[in-house]
Amino acid sequence: MNKTELIENVADQAGITKVAAGAALEAALASIRDTLKRGDSVTLVGFGSFSVTKRAARMGRNPKTGEALKIKASMAPKFTAGKPLKDALN
Repeated sequence: MNKTELIENVADQAGITKVAAGAALEAALASIRDTLKRGDSVTLVGFGSFSVTKRAARMGRNPKTGEALKIKASMAPKFTAGKPLKDALN
């Protein structure tokens, strides 16, 4: 399912227009992104949690040339599925 299909599905299930569903989805994603940028986590009970993890600086290799290169430290988003979501899939 891509973003357009998700918006259509939300609009159908909620009985709202695709424009309203698209705006709601964009607002929810922006809120999650802004919260993660601040370093906080977002927990949706029954669905899962979004958080930020630190990746340490490390040495890597260019696969084409084999040359060693330094990969700088970074922050990465992480999603952990909640128990109800896991149970729904199994």
